[in-house]
Amino acid sequence: MDTIVKMETYQLIIFILLGLTLMLFGYRIKRIAFFIIWFILGFNLVVMLFPTIDRFAPDLISNPLWQNLLPIAGGLLLALLGFTIEKLCLGGICFALTMIVTVRYFGTEIQTLAIGAIIGVILAGLAVTLMRPAIVVATAITGAYALTLVIFAFFPQLSMQTFYWPILIGLSAVGSIFQLTTSKHLL
Repeated sequence: MDTIVKMETYQLIIFILLGLTLMLFGYRIKRIAFFIIWFILGFNLVVMLFPTIDRFAPDLISNPLWQNLLPIAGGLLLALLGFTIEKLCLGGICFALTMIVTVRYFGTEIQTLAIGAIIGVILAGLAVTLMRPAIVVATAITGAYALTLVIFAFFPQLSMQTFYWPILIGLSAVGSIFQLTTSKHLL
């Protein structure tokens, strides 16, 4: 959340556009959607790794140029991977989203991570088995997640503890229903 709050208005607008595109049209543009999702995951992963990178290369992280370039490079690397391997990409998205939720909301204890990983593997397996609905739901949730973060960035007076899950679930449902009803003919 700290990364989102520090973004400029134009960056938040780009984030809104990407989130809306994923949430409402993810299945129609699945290859591009996978690219966007993996970019967002790679970007966030590198930002989360900044404390570790700082321990090994403090000069690198203290330089503002590298602070901006490293997350973009991480995002592009994962995005290129996700763009090329569809089933692995979908399974990876489901697993990564599960692990992000696990770490952010339940902690990083070994038992918690193990339970999150088991749930993530099960969800990834289901996603690959149910490809179309899984792509719809995964892209809707990812777009809703981006939009939820932007909503809290624009309206800091909203209580994240109170409204985070209702907003995320509501936007995910709207995106999933919209995509399922508008992409029936696309199989």
